[in-house]
Amino acid sequence: MSRVGKNPVQIPQGVQASVTNGVFLVKGTKGELTLPISEHVDTLIEDNQIIVKPKNQSVLSRTMWGTTRALIANMVKGVSEGYSKALEITGTGFRASIQGSNLVMNLGYSHDIVYPIPSNIKISTPRPTAVVVEGNDKQRVGQVALDIRNFRKPEPYKGKGVRYDNEVIRRKEGKKK
Repeated sequence: MSRVGKNPVQIPQGVQASVTNGVFLVKGTKGELTLPISEHVDTLIEDNQIIVKPKNQSVLSRTMWGTTRALIANMVKGVSEGYSKALEITGTGFRASIQGSNLVMNLGYSHDIVYPIPSNIKISTPRPTAVVVEGNDKQRVGQVALDIRNFRKPEPYKGKGVRYDNEVIRRKEGKKK
């Protein structure tokens, strides 16, 4: 029995949820999101709660039970509160700025890196060495933050590069004489 799947998802104030033709729709203050529901689970909305149940006891139904419930919970939180990831840029001369609808980063290469900001994602640079990615879709926010991090991953000797705000870089000892 799924420990995640059997817990109902509470619908907060200001969020509307509906299921039509196998598509789950959530609307809130931060926007709206949709999720195609698997044919192996049933989704019910009653008493300000979203309940996900497996249709039978097959392995696929039980795995989709917890997965669907987690995806729905992430959607509800996304349209009510939103998600954000903070990135830190470390290195001499490394910096980032917003120019129009692009994130322009100088990360020690011979050229600036221009990253077009995707729709439904808000990127801000409170400092030249900090980037904040915000949005209502948890997966997209994480993917955009990962894309930015992959332009220059933090290296273990000097710690230079782009890292998550809460990430700890395991430092290595340098060369001995």
